[in-house]
Amino acid sequence: QVRLVESGGGLVPTGGSLRLSCAASVRTFSLVTMGWFRRAPGKEREFVAAFSWKDRTISYDDSVKGRFTVSRDIAKNTVYLQMADLKPDDTAVYYCAASPRATVANTSPSDYTYWGQGTQVTVSS
Repeated sequence: QVRLVESGGGLVPTGGSLRLSCAASVRTFSLVTMGWFRRAPGKEREFVAAFSWKDRTISYDDSVKGRFTVSRDIAKNTVYLQMADLKPDDTAVYYCAASPRATVANTSPSDYTYWGQGTQVTVSS
């Protein structure tokens, strides 16, 4: 059973920073690709970023390029999402996801098999 546990959400002012963590219960190389998604109030879940353990490629949605950075700690089976220059439009519940088959080109939630419980990020204006 794969468990993903997110942490690090909170309330920050516009322009602030946060780092989200996603800890996996299994060795991450078996998960191939881990993604970050978010769902804002009244909106669909949308892709934010993805990281491939297989070839270490990373992809970002255009809305976060240059502001968000994905990194990982292999020893801790953890992937991070460093978020900088946050805007009110970034307010959402952020989810970590994983897939044993997806690549960083897979941006649909349906491409991912395992999901965390989500962590709330609120950016005040």
